[in-house]
Amino acid sequence: MGNEHRLLTLLVCLVLGAGLTAAALGASRASGGGGSSPYGAHAGDFVDIRDVPPTSDDPRPSGPDASAGRVTVDCGRNEEGHYNEDNLVVSPGLRSGAHHTHAYVGNLSTDASSTEASLAAAATSCHGGDRSTYYWPVLRRPDQPGAGPHEHAAGHGNSGRIVPESAVSVEFRGSPVSKVVAMPRFLRAMTGDAVAYTAGSAAGVRARWGCSGSPDRHTTSYPRCPAGDRLTRTLVFPSCWNGLDTASPDHRAHLVFPAAGGVCPQGTFPVPQLRISLAYEVPAGAPVAVDSFPEQRHSPRTDHAMFVNAMTDGQMAALVDCLNEGLTCRT
Repeated sequence: MGNEHRLLTLLVCLVLGAGLTAAALGASRASGGGGSSPYGAHAGDFVDIRDVPPTSDDPRPSGPDASAGRVTVDCGRNEEGHYNEDNLVVSPGLRSGAHHTHAYVGNLSTDASSTEASLAAAATSCHGGDRSTYYWPVLRRPDQPGAGPHEHAAGHGNSGRIVPESAVSVEFRGSPVSKVVAMPRFLRAMTGDAVAYTAGSAAGVRARWGCSGSPDRHTTSYPRCPAGDRLTRTLVFPSCWNGLDTASPDHRAHLVFPAAGGVCPQGTFPVPQLRISLAYEVPAGAPVAVDSFPEQRHSPRTDHAMFVNAMTDGQMAALVDCLNEGLTCRT
């Protein structure tokens, strides 16, 4: 009887201990104390947009030489379902080199094996004939199972239903302080830092998340938007070109960002500034996760995008003229 009593006491202690541990973990997650959600993102990755102060970090055009125009390139919102796990800018020729899924507008042929010749000859979703390629990692609802080829077996921790873009805006702006020059054809560009979670530095972070009802507020966290608002992402590209190269080993040195006032660093030339704006219908409070490398834990700070300019010389010249003349144009 003594042994049986001791065994029963031990069993009760183990059960109580497990329950207390589970309760403590649950409390930590509920409090947002850095624990992971059931869907892989950290509780601290989310912020109520109403707690984000209004900001405006886009310099206003100033002076007689400013190129104050804007050009919108109408490329749809990926109605064609153009997805793959390739990255032509960072890992050309390597199938599934991105380890996560990208969504595209523009050139309909873009994949890891694309060449300048294939891009120039391909069909495009852009109504004005721009064959450039514009792409970014998809946004998912990880709480909802997906049935598509890039949802059910996406791999590398990226799973769940892909949230389709409800709106995509491809826009080029000029320089706030000077005229711009033409981008060279097949210029490659990227913005953001896909490894920001483990980078140890915020230098490359360009994530701008927000809500449609608060266009003057943006954050590097996933925003909690009021009911009826769309979740937004704004991806702004560098716009100071070194005048020589269409690419560089680190994918950044040939095309850099201007200083805070809009002035390009010495030895670089202002080119049209690309910004891609995305909007999504996401119910208030629903979990979301941007596709990422496994070790990046779907951090919203890793948001990024890529671009390859495949406009003809004539198309680029018309774009530059519109910007430099201060017009608002649409192609």
